[in-house]
Amino acid sequence: MKAVTVKELKEELTNYTPKELRDLCLRLARFKKENKELLTYLLFESSDEGLYIENIKNEVDEQFEQINKKSPYLIKKSFRKILRAIRKYSRYSLKKETEVELLVYFCKKLKKFTPPINRNTGLQNLYNKQIETIKKKTTLLHEDLQFDYRTELNSLND
Repeated sequence: MKAVTVKELKEELTNYTPKELRDLCLRLARFKKENKELLTYLLFESSDEGLYIENIKNEVDEQFEQINKKSPYLIKKSFRKILRAIRKYSRYSLKKETEVELLVYFCKKLKKFTPPINRNTGLQNLYNKQIETIKKKTTLLHEDLQFDYRTELNSLND
């Protein structure tokens, strides 16, 4: 089965009643965890972005505590897993400030991580790539926010 375009879906959805739309959303939520997470964000968490960011930061903290530190390979694998989660949660929000905030937080956690990431080239490259990503994303923000995040980036580079 081939999926139709978003435009076609939008046109088709105008033909449904609110009850039918609710049933479609609930059916979507049953099939994929990401659909359910997105609906949870849209219905319960989108009204308070600050709380949403704090919840994600707490989850990141928990994931950092569970990292297996036996080898650089396992550490890097865990870092990538955390980054995937951050990107997924950022996509739900669609706000660039949220994504930058979470990436800055991730980089701060990396900087404080023991064993230090600068001893391993792969981990250091992962960190540097995130710094570059933050720099690119901050250019899309409001000037005041750009200044704030650049200040934080400078503190990370020290």
